[in-house]
Amino acid sequence: MRAADAPDSDDVIQTDVVIVGGGPVGMGLAIELGQRGVRCVVAERYIQPQPIPKGQNLTQRTMEHFHFWGAEKALRAARTIPPEYGIGGLTAYGTLLGPYFYDWLQRDLVKAYYFAKNERLPQYATEAVMRQRVSELPAVETLYGWSAASVAQDAQGVTVTLSERNDGAQRTVRAAYVVGCDGSRSVVREQVGLTQTLSDHDRMMVLLVFRSRALHDLLARYPGKSYYNVLHPELEGYWKFLGRVDLGNTWFMHAPVPVGTTADNYDFKGFLHDAVGATFEVEFDHIGFWDLRFAVADSYQKGRAFIAGDAAHSHPPYGGYGVNSGLEDARNLGWKIAATLQGWGGERLLASYDAERRPVFRSTVDDFIAKSIENDKQFLAACDPAVDKEKFESAWEQRAKGAIGEVNAFEPHYAGSPIVSSGHASPQPCSSVGSHQFDARAGHHLAPALLSSGKNVFESLGAGYTLLALGEGLLEADISRFEAAANKRGLPLTIIREAGTEETQRYQARWVLVRPDHFVAWVAHDAVLSAAVVEEVLAVVSGAND
Repeated sequence: MRAADAPDSDDVIQTDVVIVGGGPVGMGLAIELGQRGVRCVVAERYIQPQPIPKGQNLTQRTMEHFHFWGAEKALRAARTIPPEYGIGGLTAYGTLLGPYFYDWLQRDLVKAYYFAKNERLPQYATEAVMRQRVSELPAVETLYGWSAASVAQDAQGVTVTLSERNDGAQRTVRAAYVVGCDGSRSVVREQVGLTQTLSDHDRMMVLLVFRSRALHDLLARYPGKSYYNVLHPELEGYWKFLGRVDLGNTWFMHAPVPVGTTADNYDFKGFLHDAVGATFEVEFDHIGFWDLRFAVADSYQKGRAFIAGDAAHSHPPYGGYGVNSGLEDARNLGWKIAATLQGWGGERLLASYDAERRPVFRSTVDDFIAKSIENDKQFLAACDPAVDKEKFESAWEQRAKGAIGEVNAFEPHYAGSPIVSSGHASPQPCSSVGSHQFDARAGHHLAPALLSSGKNVFESLGAGYTLLALGEGLLEADISRFEAAANKRGLPLTIIREAGTEETQRYQARWVLVRPDHFVAWVAHDAVLSAAVVEEVLAVVSGAND
């Protein structure tokens, strides 16, 4: 499955995977591949991470990635807001200092269902940690200051021409696969002919990065809050979204502005004052603009070329979904490419990347981000405290309750995946809409549980598949049969025999097969396994072509 060698040349770099774009998604993919012994080259146009504090909210699921990438400790140490200070958010009506507000996006509500706690820090701090981790992996070569000029593929591999940003020098990389992690204007996506579906909201947005100690003092009434969403009738459902970059000094703000606004023709200080509801001293570090739109590629794969992160999907920075979705892309794709290169995965396994990740992101847009904008628009049009205070306050209270439900409902899963053995003729489709539960469900993320050894199951999972054999009365012959069948396919398998604890009983299963990315591939409730069942399950989950 590895790429055929290009003609001998000192100018051609031979590798397994070339990753174009070394932001969080590209670096996450490089770590995933590098830890699995897959050779890869990362080409990143910026020599240093760019000091724009985007992509700050990292979910519990994302922090699981960093744990298994060997970077969790370093990432938490790089946090710019002290650990004792909360990282929650709130939504306010009219202004931040007005009388109406409620907690928003409280991801701590679902922490029991994940192995790691969530985190918050600027993207450039995250990138610095990831670059350091990549530098520790011998299989990964990084080329900072280089970007893709052309991408071509054939039946044996891909050829990527890289251009040096400063002097225009060129280098050629020959690999089995190329992955575009090069942002919303992806060269890889365009070069290989992957199209997008765009949804333009016809809104010009501003990103302000500014410093203000006075704002920190004004918002002392909200202890433990790090980001703030302001709803105002004139915005028709779009937000004024502010957040801390550090504790007490640096901030960012996203918000709609009139078309034609520039850094010089608009009163951004007054704009901030209106959002907060008070005047305060402010010093701007950055004023930038972007268009509010959703973009989803019509496929995430074409031949030997893949796209991930913003190259595959982009949306406004509402709710911290973007960077987390991109890092999940990297985790999902990385083990599948490694499996294919190592010979135990098939083309169906690679194709499952698109089959799983694209509908999940489509659901994220439709069921959470765009839906939230529309719901806010309808609420603002129907409810005004100056017109009917009682009606407004009743609706506001319901919104506060709904904010709790939304956190639980955002549970990306692959129940309809072609490499999940669900046992159902018509499983639910892959989606972001679900519910957090402790029971093991095919296609869903595995919840943590303490084993009788005192370890968490996540501390015992293997780098490949892991079979949990749970409870008394399981036959050793069945376990051995499963192991032998996996070995025959070359499928890496770790077996955990567990008599049962109070927490593992919550899985409500006797057998649980866990994928390398910690989603459940298969669940069974009968104590006895037949040889036919074992073969069928392994054929499905490996994406084998037989």
